Amino acid sequence: MLDIDAYTEGIIAGDRAILGRAITLVESNRRDHQQLAQELLSRLLPRTGRAARVGVTGVPGVGKSTFLDAMGTFLTAREHRLAVLAIDPSSSVSGGSILGDKTRMERLAKDPRAFIRPSPSGGSLGGVARKTRETILLCEAAGYDVVFVETVGVGQSEIMVAGMVDSVLLLLLPNAGDELQGIKRGILELVDLVTVNKADGDRVAAARQACQQYLAALKFVRPSSPNWKPPVLTVSSLEETGLEALWEKLQEHRQTLLEHDELAAKRRQQQLQWMWSLVEESVLGSFRSHPRIVAALPEIEQQVASGQITPTLAATRLLELTRSVTRE
Repeated sequence: MLDIDAYTEGIIAGDRAILGRAITLVESNRRDHQQLAQELLSRLLPRTGRAARVGVTGVPGVGKSTFLDAMGTFLTAREHRLAVLAIDPSSSVSGGSILGDKTRMERLAKDPRAFIRPSPSGGSLGGVARKTRETILLCEAAGYDVVFVETVGVGQSEIMVAGMVDSVLLLLLPNAGDELQGIKRGILELVDLVTVNKADGDRVAAARQACQQYLAALKFVRPSSPNWKPPVLTVSSLEETGLEALWEKLQEHRQTLLEHDELAAKRRQQQLQWMWSLVEESVLGSFRSHPRIVAALPEIEQQVASGQITPTLAATRLLELTRSVTRE
């Protein structure tokens, strides 16, 4: 394993191999790896925070990876350095991950100005938040000025991602009705830009109609910023149309946040939320591993499942077990 100086110097120099090893270090659950990772991040913090952080979400099948391949190629051609962090679902049966993003982003995978990193979630949203947040910092320290975080779909993980990026981009298909009904209002309140993908061929007219429907729907949703109304655009990842207009809107959103001092405030709030989420995760882990809890939990869970006691009473009993230890 590299020492702290080698990691620091390699990342500052933009060494992709060392960056990859540093991310693996961050993702490790070993205590010694975590200690080294935190020391490394502390050293690199002054070099972070300059990138545009964009979350990309949408229902399965909307073409997120194809879109990122097209959008990423558009950006690297304009001298940007791009990092794509794809949150991968881990199998709840085998624990394995679907690490197929590099095969779905063929051009970016070969682009020296791009870095793609699929990160297995491990089935834990808290794990997703910690690993991805720290990976963003490493990529920024390595000189990447645009970071895209691709999510697996629309759901709770998207709320997590919104807590670590500057802009949330929602990709939709040119069939507004049913799809819009399937998206929770809370997700729409997090969205900063809406883009109808696959606006090509015989779907162009449907995409334009979908834009109007989405615009109408957004009028009933409170925007994430009082100074920004989410625009609705169309793109074709296949024909690579609409990408420039979309990038301009992303830059306009970032500039609006800067002009109204929202970006710095947003990131400060995200840092505090991150801290408390880690505290909660650690406290819950310690609670569940406490010997008295481990001994009592099977019986209490059985009583709750069979309807013998209420979940509230069960929680009270479990908490009393740890309180009695504190008193002793």
